[in-house]
Amino acid sequence: MQMKRTWFVLKSALTVIAVIAMISLFWTAAYFITEAIYAHFVWQPQPLVRQIITSVSGFFLFGISMSLLSPFFRKKERVFWKNLMDAINRIAKGDFHVTLRADWGERNHPFTELVEGLNDMAANLRAMEEMRQEFISNVSHEIGSPLTSIRGFARALKNEHLPHEQRMHYLDIIETECVRLSKLSDNLLRLTMLDSDRYPFQSTSYRLDKQLQSLILKCEPQWIEKEIEMCAMLEKVVITADEDLLSQVWLNLLHNAIKFTPSGGTITVQLQQQDNNAIVIVSDNGPGIAEEDQPRIFERFYKADKSRNRAVGGSGLGLAIADKIVKMHQGKISVRSQLGEGTEFVVQLPL
Repeated sequence: MQMKRTWFVLKSALTVIAVIAMISLFWTAAYFITEAIYAHFVWQPQPLVRQIITSVSGFFLFGISMSLLSPFFRKKERVFWKNLMDAINRIAKGDFHVTLRADWGERNHPFTELVEGLNDMAANLRAMEEMRQEFISNVSHEIGSPLTSIRGFARALKNEHLPHEQRMHYLDIIETECVRLSKLSDNLLRLTMLDSDRYPFQSTSYRLDKQLQSLILKCEPQWIEKEIEMCAMLEKVVITADEDLLSQVWLNLLHNAIKFTPSGGTITVQLQQQDNNAIVIVSDNGPGIAEEDQPRIFERFYKADKSRNRAVGGSGLGLAIADKIVKMHQGKISVRSQLGEGTEFVVQLPL
C-alpha cells in the first residue's frame, strides 16, 4: 500500500512537471514568434498588449499541438472502450467466455483495474452458468432414470400372463422409484428454500448430546440389521440452534455411515466441547472416499466413482443440504477419508 501511494505521488509530480515544461516551451515559442512578427511589421505594441498577445499565442499553440497529438494518445483508449463495450454486449447476450487484455504497462492504471474487474465478473458468471447447466443435467438425469424404470415395469405389468410373484416384484420396484422421486422433490424444495433464506429458522437452547443419542436410537434397526457396532461418546453439551434443521444434518451423516459401512463394521459418533464450539465427529470403517473426490463431496448431485467410492446411491443432495444447514449456523463441516480405511465427517458449530 505504501509503495502504491509513493508511486502515485511520484507519477503525479512527474505529470505536473511535464505539463509545466510543455507550457513553458509553447510560451517561449509564442514569444519568439510574436517578436518576429513585430519586427517584420515594424510594430512595437505596449507591454500589456504584448503580454496579452504572447499569452493568447501560447494558448493557441498549446491547443493546436494537443489537437494534433490527441488522436495518437487517445487511439488506444478508443480501442479499449470499443473492446469494453463489445465485451459488455456479449455478456448481456449470455456469452460469458469473455477475456479482455490490459495493455497499459501499469498495474495500478484505472483501466487495468476495470479490465480485471470485468474479467472476474465474466469468470464468475461463466462458473454460475456451468453450475446451472450441470444442475439442470443432473436433475434431468435423476428424474429421468426412475421415470424410465417406472414406464418399463408399468408396460410389463400389462401382460396378463405375468406370474403373481413377478408382478409383485415389479410393483415393489415401481414403489421404490416413486419414493425416490418423492425424496428428490422434497430435497430440491428444501434446498431451494434454504438458498432463498425463506426457511423458518428457529433457534432454541437444547441438549445436543440428547438429540444425537435419540437419533442414533432412531436408526437402530438399520445398524442392527447390518450387525454394525455403534459407539457413542457424547459429552454433555448445550447448544443454541435450530433443532429440526440440525437433526437433518445428523440423520444424513448417520444414514451415510450405515449405508456404506460393511456388515460387522464400526461407526463412532463423538461429541465434545472445545472453547465455544461443539464438535461432532461421525466416523466409520467403510470403503472411504478418494482424495480427488473429497473437495467436491458437498456439491449438489455430486457422486464419486461407484467402483471406488462410498458416494453412491441417493440423489446426491444430502451432503449439500447438510453443508448449507451447517453454514446457516455459522459452522463448518469437513471430511477426512482414505480409501480402504473409512471416512470421518467433522461438524463444528458455535454454542
